[in-house]
Amino acid sequence: MGLAILVFVGLLLIGTPIAVIMALSGVAGSYAIGGERMMSILADRMFAGVSSYMLIAIPYFIFTAELMNQGGLTQKLITFNNALFGRIRGALSHVNITVSVFFAGLTGAAITDTVALGKVLIPSMKEQGYDAEYAAAVTACSSIIGPIIPPSVVMVVYATMLRDVSVIDLFAGGILPGLVMAGALLVISFYLSWRRSYPKQAATSLRAGLVSFVAALPALFVPVIILGGILSGMTTITEASGFAAVYTLLIGFLVYRNLSWRKVWDALIVTVRFSGVVFLLLAASAVLGWFVTRSGIAHEAAQMIVTVTDNSFLQLMLVAIFLLLIGTAIDVLPALVVVAPLLVPAMVTLGFDPLHFAIFMIVTLNIANITPPVGMTLMAAAQIARIPYERAIVASLPFYLSFIAVIVLLALFPGLSTWIPSLLG
Repeated sequence: MGLAILVFVGLLLIGTPIAVIMALSGVAGSYAIGGERMMSILADRMFAGVSSYMLIAIPYFIFTAELMNQGGLTQKLITFNNALFGRIRGALSHVNITVSVFFAGLTGAAITDTVALGKVLIPSMKEQGYDAEYAAAVTACSSIIGPIIPPSVVMVVYATMLRDVSVIDLFAGGILPGLVMAGALLVISFYLSWRRSYPKQAATSLRAGLVSFVAALPALFVPVIILGGILSGMTTITEASGFAAVYTLLIGFLVYRNLSWRKVWDALIVTVRFSGVVFLLLAASAVLGWFVTRSGIAHEAAQMIVTVTDNSFLQLMLVAIFLLLIGTAIDVLPALVVVAPLLVPAMVTLGFDPLHFAIFMIVTLNIANITPPVGMTLMAAAQIARIPYERAIVASLPFYLSFIAVIVLLALFPGLSTWIPSLLG
């Protein structure tokens, strides 16, 4: 175990890609506990990590999200939400949050949502008189809701790595926590907009509101097709993701007529690149996860947590602090594949519900995505707004504190993540 930790820390310090770190750490640890005879198993473990049929959904989800951006579907959602909030002070701030909920982070990467929505909304907010750092902060903080409200590539990856929770339960379990996070952001947004006298927009007539709703309706059906099919049992996750991609192609070409074959090609390139990253991470994490299982590290981690406190709430808070620290240095998806094989068996051993802890971990890691000093999502928003990163950090603090409150609520009330899955049976 010591050799694996030494290799992991050493490679991390010299800036080695995280997939290479996980693979080599797993190799080193496996060699330490079994010698050369363990080496023959590693290739099989890597293949097993990416051979699940359910993983076919990942490129389809990414492709669907890219088509929404390229085909103008995202802009239709922005226009519709603008019609809803136009008369309220700080309208674009609230639009920023609600569009992230509708967009639902199909790519499973908050930073992708930040770039997609930020390129449109941040310049518009600056033109209307919002502080640039506030525009960056609200964009980054709202984007991390995406991978929590389903469908989410992060949840597909989790269900593939740790098969104690189904992806359907994860999708259902993420709905309430995601909506609670959105509600917390809206409360802060309304308060700051009133306090700072951010601008209102011209009132939208009923006719214009209805027109924007009708125009956005085809785009609003994308998550309905995915979630409706999966949660009702009519389709599998892979079938639903394929239907969503085909549907988005059709409305992009035939309804909105903003798609071209060049844009489809660009979307395919992004899909292949991002999917390649995801699958490489999964293959590497399978090696590390196999070593963690064989070495007994998970049991030792559980014992260590128990020695600190036997209070379940405090145990979750200790884990939350650990996850926030990990997330400051590593993005959500690689952080998940690194820590999940270690933490999940340990916490289940301590008596925590697997679904509750899965949602708790995914929410916390996404919040870590806006935690300094790295905070990749916040950093990307600061670059779009053309402001120093430090100013974006300060502006994000009210939203960040509201997210910490959500973590506490999730720890205190497991039903937030288990109630809807229980209704679905």
